[in-house]
Amino acid sequence: MSVGRRRLKLVGILMMINFFIYVIVEVSKSGSDEGNGKRQVLLPTGKFWRKRAASGAYWNREQQKLDRLYNPILNLLNNVTVEEMVAYNASLLNSCDMDSTIQSEIKDFENLPVRFKDFLYYLRCKNYSLVLDQPEKCKDKPFLLLAIKSLTPQFDRRQAIRESWGKELKVNNMTVVRVFLLGDTPPEDDNPDLSGLVKYESDKYNDILLWNYKDTFFNLTLKEVLFLKWVSHSCPDVQFIFKGDDDVFVNTHQILDYLKTLSAEKAKDLFIGDVIKDAGPHRDKKLKYYIPESLFEGSYPPYAGGGGFLYSGNLALRLYNVTSRVLLYPIDDVYTGMCLEKLGLAPEKHKGFKTFDIEEKQKNNICSYSNLILVHPRKPQEMIKIWSKLQDSSLNC
Repeated sequence: MSVGRRRLKLVGILMMINFFIYVIVEVSKSGSDEGNGKRQVLLPTGKFWRKRAASGAYWNREQQKLDRLYNPILNLLNNVTVEEMVAYNASLLNSCDMDSTIQSEIKDFENLPVRFKDFLYYLRCKNYSLVLDQPEKCKDKPFLLLAIKSLTPQFDRRQAIRESWGKELKVNNMTVVRVFLLGDTPPEDDNPDLSGLVKYESDKYNDILLWNYKDTFFNLTLKEVLFLKWVSHSCPDVQFIFKGDDDVFVNTHQILDYLKTLSAEKAKDLFIGDVIKDAGPHRDKKLKYYIPESLFEGSYPPYAGGGGFLYSGNLALRLYNVTSRVLLYPIDDVYTGMCLEKLGLAPEKHKGFKTFDIEEKQKNNICSYSNLILVHPRKPQEMIKIWSKLQDSSLNC
């Protein structure tokens, strides 16, 4: 799209806003006829366009800056072209240099746990390269892509998934393919260098995506963004994606049965999982999901628990595009909810997702799994056992 056409589009947006203001004024006139004999326009006493006050929390402040950067009306008024905005955005948001200025931006920075400091120092860096790639994975335009978050040492979990619910297969005209998502796990005193084994694993199974960033809990959000980037470049025609952890059991056939029932309209914006609503940051420092008040304030949008969710390939492309407009947040499933909210969407709760497990008395009943999509958590041998029993042709549930 040319600059002229973009400007014309922005002018059209302004004209629409003026039209709505005109309608509001006319409604005010008609509604005040009885109490205003002269039929004068009643003007509001307060400001029509109120500037938001800067937040006290760092993430919120930076997100406000990002929102202003992508505001088309403000850019038009300031005579900022789309090309200039993109260039500025690239320089501002993709820096991989350590941001030492952050220490003065957060009042209690020195008292934050190390994991927060590491996250904040490199908050804006998304430029990580693939060490191991699978560029041919989606050459046949798969129906369903299984994308499983894993860590380098967790060979047993990956192998159990390959032998059970993560098998690459074709059912009728529906092709299912698989990738595991890994970051770099540097060898430490108690961890050997496993890079050679992972390379061998990748060569043997052709299902490892490995990026050269440090694979930590807070960097799961980075893993989400890099995966969406990979989809947009290497798997743009996939119809649906299941993305989950490597300690869940997934009834893949149940997913396929569900997807076959969807209308085209429903499929386009599909995003289902075990949805959490009306949640906010935990303030207890002992908790895994602790977030300090100096970093974030407010509530979270609805989000699907990161144990696993199912969404359309079409939506994956839109999610990747919107990640440039949402600042990275240290909790990945919350971040995905933020991106959905920016698109004007919300995840849909599906009763087939049991991210907090099923009742104890149901665990040994194989029929308890027949109508479910996901159960969390399950050990590798449990995955294989459940999958094998579900494939038994004599099973009658």
